[in-house]
Amino acid sequence: MNQTAEDKIKQAALRVFIQKGSANCTSREIAKEAGMNVALVNYYFRSKSKLFAIIFESVMHEFLKSMIQVFSSDIPIREKIRLLIEREFEFLSQHPDIPNFVLNELARNPEAIQGILPLLKMVNESGVFAEAQKLQSSGEMRKMDIVQITLLIMSNCQYPFMAQPLMKVIHGVSPAKYKKHLIDHKTHVVNMVLGYLFPKDTEHTYE
Repeated sequence: MNQTAEDKIKQAALRVFIQKGSANCTSREIAKEAGMNVALVNYYFRSKSKLFAIIFESVMHEFLKSMIQVFSSDIPIREKIRLLIEREFEFLSQHPDIPNFVLNELARNPEAIQGILPLLKMVNESGVFAEAQKLQSSGEMRKMDIVQITLLIMSNCQYPFMAQPLMKVIHGVSPAKYKKHLIDHKTHVVNMVLGYLFPKDTEHTYE
């Protein structure tokens, strides 16, 4: 399928933003990466800041859309957590640089989150947090603040991708071998998180 000029600019912008950050690059550099002139970039997006807002919201939307689908489904919360972890690993396998990109940009400009607040509201309204509180009250789920649960899942899913350069140096593994470690790690994360959150659960095997 032939890419439009607009799509080429967006993809080039994402590569440049990831490499340099939005504050340390220019529209001219984005144009060069896309193989176009800067006038065309400005024609489609008017400014680098508007282009960045579109790219950032697109990246976050792609990730959050999957989360909303999982949380809004009718499957038990154990399966929601398992599926969330599996989808996050799948997404990060395709976009390993995204976590650093998002965190760096939010640290520089917290206002960047404004464009995805409606999606975050959909996550909150999915009912999954109320479901977790109900299971915690009944003793089926470990009592744990939702912020801590989020940290538990995010840190074990995202950090292995963020730490790839360090792990490759420390352990001397090739990119292909590290990719295999990440596949195995996904299973370990599912087992660890579900086993910890549901310590009394003897009916489910998390393999």
